[in-house]
Amino acid sequence: MADIKQFTTLEQWNEALGKTSEKPLLIFKHSTSCSVSAGAHEELLKYVSDYEASDVDFAIVHVIEDRPVSNEIAEKLDVQHKSPQAILVDKGNQVWNESHWRITYSFLADKLGNPT
Repeated sequence: MADIKQFTTLEQWNEALGKTSEKPLLIFKHSTSCSVSAGAHEELLKYVSDYEASDVDFAIVHVIEDRPVSNEIAEKLDVQHKSPQAILVDKGNQVWNESHWRITYSFLADKLGNPT
């Protein structure tokens, strides 16, 4: 099972962004007040709990509580903010991003590989 780091500071985000030169990072932007985001969050948690590889790091940002971090991610990656939103970052750049109901276990397995 993989770990999901929570970014609450710009320093955490910038450090993780730098590490994407070594390993891709999937960022999940989560609104704690949105039922659609809650569903996508559950799908992510199921996927991550089954994920046995170590070739992708996972992180979450609570967009309401940690708005400066969420805004900086959108700006630095040149990605329009949405939530829920999944963004794959590799070598400091956005590879893909998806939002809302399309963030499912099967979507993540399609994009990141079968978790087991």
